[in-house]
Amino acid sequence: MRTSLYVDGFNLYYGAVKGTPHKWLDLKAAFTAILPDPHRIIAIKYFTAGVSGKLDPRQPIRQQTYWRAVSLPLVEPVGVRRVEKVLKTEEKGSDVSLAVHLLNDAWLDAYDCPVVVSNDSDLAEAMHLVRTHHPGKRLGLIFPRESGHPSRELVKHAHFVKHLGSTVLAASQMPSAIPGTTIRKPAGW
Repeated sequence: MRTSLYVDGFNLYYGAVKGTPHKWLDLKAAFTAILPDPHRIIAIKYFTAGVSGKLDPRQPIRQQTYWRAVSLPLVEPVGVRRVEKVLKTEEKGSDVSLAVHLLNDAWLDAYDCPVVVSNDSDLAEAMHLVRTHHPGKRLGLIFPRESGHPSRELVKHAHFVKHLGSTVLAASQMPSAIPGTTIRKPAGW
């Protein structure tokens, strides 16, 4: 099953990794652990905005380092890992961009199973449209929260719901030094 993931980067960060030692997250490894066969991840689209660095001038550098690390095609024993796109927008526009890509890819038949990684109910209408107009697609939701519940608005449009918690986060970290590059996990992460 061709599976594409649509990641709300801010929701992922604030819901699952902020304040943890799991910021150096290998997205493909985490989602592969959550979505076993028959899912074949063909794309990961990561939607976020740049941080300002007002309070911490090194914060944008750490964020850029992470974006470079997850965007690299890296050969690993099990294949290639890379995020298809890091789409940078204003924070308010990132959910709109995610929704547009989710819908456009449905019309293009770019996937069999889209999976939204968020807990933001603003994405409910896009999920509703995919489910209504593309009944052959199997729509998933991964909610990035250590505790609490997924958004009821999102759940009602999903065929399945999965949780991204600390166990998967801890097991899905990239190597501190990315092989063949000068990219390293930021200090303090």
